[in-house]
Amino acid sequence: MTFKDFYNSEVAPKLTKDLSVKNVMAVPKIIKIAINVGAGEAVTNKNVIEKIQEQISIITGQKALITKARTSVSAFKIRKGLAIGVKVTLRGKRMYHFLEKLIKIVIPRLKDFRGIPGSNIDQNGNLNIGFPEQIIFPEIDFDKIDKIRGLQVTVVTNARNKEKGRKLFEMLGIPFKK
Repeated sequence: MTFKDFYNSEVAPKLTKDLSVKNVMAVPKIIKIAINVGAGEAVTNKNVIEKIQEQISIITGQKALITKARTSVSAFKIRKGLAIGVKVTLRGKRMYHFLEKLIKIVIPRLKDFRGIPGSNIDQNGNLNIGFPEQIIFPEIDFDKIDKIRGLQVTVVTNARNKEKGRKLFEMLGIPFKK
């Protein structure tokens, strides 16, 4: 059973009942997952962006986009148009596959993990998780990485508030701090 089937057969009916939603389209669901890596060291080393792009593409199964600076910031030696990060937006099958991998494999591999704080959910019901290192993903070979880097994962939902978003994530199996 795929993770999308799990959502449609078990999570959505429970959410409909628990939140007393009358319209099926109003049930909270995940719209997209955005993965972002900022690369400040790209100012001095041009090869960093390609390495990060390759690693993020391996993790997500989708080609990563290079993000460029919108404005110049002299204090950080950043010029407008300079490549400073990598991002991927997942939807559909890849999104559900990545979410299942995140819940069942990646989060349990975190060191000293005691649950995701409830403050990681914003007022619109979206979940933001920052990972300190990319090596917790099973696809990354530790011997082939040049440097340990963190990444930001944002799970965007159509839940309109924090409570509905938290209920959705709890039913999907994301562990929160008690």
